[in-house]
Amino acid sequence: MTFGVDGGLAAGKRFIERLQLISHLANVGDAKTLIIHPASTTHQQMSEEEQRAGGVLPEMVRLSVGLEDTDDIVWDLDQALGR
Repeated sequence: MTFGVDGGLAAGKRFIERLQLISHLANVGDAKTLIIHPASTTHQQMSEEEQRAGGVLPEMVRLSVGLEDTDDIVWDLDQALGR
């Protein structure tokens, strides 16, 4: 799932840093919940204009839900967004 964090690039990076359960990794097919901020990781070598042309927005994060308890995943997202 992909969603945006209000506040752009800096807010997206802060959100990722605040997560406690969810791992900040770009692995595909992992059993654990993973999250990545493409604008500051996988696409950081591109200009913002190039990123936008490719569909990568500064506030965008990608979440891959794993096998952890749903309540734990929701708690981690909520606490990281709530700070």
